[in-house]
Amino acid sequence: MVQINGEAVNAAGKTVGAYLKETGIDPQRVAVEYNNKILSKEAYDTTQMSDDDVVEIVNFVGGGC
Repeated sequence: MVQINGEAVNAAGKTVGAYLKETGIDPQRVAVEYNNKILSKEAYDTTQMSDDDVVEIVNFVGGGC
């Protein structure tokens, strides 16, 4: 199982990009931390997740006054 945003998810063998698409997350609107390192957007489709990986997906939120 892969730890994604604090939850165990059956995503081993999938790329980060495939997981984002599968879950409806726009890759252009998030930052991904993969095993304590920020992952470049160019690496989303080539980074394959494995059991015991830790992934944090952070959404960008706009706002202001």
